[in-house]
Amino acid sequence: MTMYSYQAINAEGKSSKGILDAANLIDLELHLKRDGLDLINAKEKENSSSFGSTKIKRIELITFFFNLDQLTRAGVPLLECLADLRDSMEEPAFREIIASLVESIENGKTLSQAMAQHPNAFDKITVNLTLAGEKSGKLPDIFRHITESLKWQDELVSQTKNMMLYPVFVGSVVLAVTFFLMIYLVPQLVGFIKGMGQEIPLQTRMLLATSAIFVHYWYILLALPFILFGTYQGALILRPGLRYHVDNLKLHIWPTGPVLRKIILARFANTFAMMYSSGITILDCIANSRDLANNQVIAKSLDTVMHEIESGKNLTQSFEHTGIFPPLVVRMLKVGEATGQLDQALLNVSYFYDRDVKDSIKKVQVMIEPTMTIILGALLGWVMLSVLSPIYDIISKMKV
Repeated sequence: MTMYSYQAINAEGKSSKGILDAANLIDLELHLKRDGLDLINAKEKENSSSFGSTKIKRIELITFFFNLDQLTRAGVPLLECLADLRDSMEEPAFREIIASLVESIENGKTLSQAMAQHPNAFDKITVNLTLAGEKSGKLPDIFRHITESLKWQDELVSQTKNMMLYPVFVGSVVLAVTFFLMIYLVPQLVGFIKGMGQEIPLQTRMLLATSAIFVHYWYILLALPFILFGTYQGALILRPGLRYHVDNLKLHIWPTGPVLRKIILARFANTFAMMYSSGITILDCIANSRDLANNQVIAKSLDTVMHEIESGKNLTQSFEHTGIFPPLVVRMLKVGEATGQLDQALLNVSYFYDRDVKDSIKKVQVMIEPTMTIILGALLGWVMLSVLSPIYDIISKMKV
């Protein structure tokens, strides 16, 4: 099958453009005829098979599912909804994916089956939720759940980026100032300091040695981060077991580790609640949410939970034994199981972590800002002390 970009006209003379998947031009023309359209011209899309390799942005998915929710809730047939979205979508890669969805559904597949063909746009959770909506006849509700979940994830990612923005900016300034001092300013003072004819203090000798390293090996210093990153990636490929230890370090390193743990558990609880309320079994909820964690330590804990549930233990006992959830959250789950409102208990867990994540991000920002300022001040103070110390020694020895 080939993806074609076409222009057609209907019986009333109204022109329309779109993208369709067809075996050839004759198949495309016959397909348009069934829709009451006459083909004017068509062009094969370049790299038409590559649309599945492009990662679709979250904001595009939010728009897609929001529109599906509104249109299906208004009683518009699903195929018409998808056709309208296909024609109005501005992102070329996503437009091709929607066109493929339309084609697959017309060929007899369900929406969830069509989505499963595009893992870079629709993950396993989205596909399974859509499947649950098809079985229960509550697709509009599922689309709304997915939209709200994507919005929540987008807000969480935005907050995390904001947390890292200041240290990245200040860190860049510190590096730029360091290179300027060591490569330009300090070498200008070397002759002056050595020409004083007296013993150079230790901190000044350290400054001169550091400056010499920057002057002679600046290209190595600039390449060092890329070399270290490449070595790290190579080590993960050669030793897959190393990933577990790296993920464990990510959860414990200060100050981002505790925040990362809360973010992962908040996403897990939110997704679990959404899937469970849609009628998906507990084991399937855990299995699908496990991949969302993107952390082998959390994934291993969830595997343990699944094994304990399969052996006959209830959800609360299984989560309590892993130690990844605090006692307050475990009590919420216990109440949810006892009252038969586990989905609501999980939403409470998600709210608990969501609020905690926001507070933690604010606290980390408050701590990072003065820390980076102190680092920059210490660097400048070291340079000033190292330069002025010999001058002060000379002045103090002068007889007035």
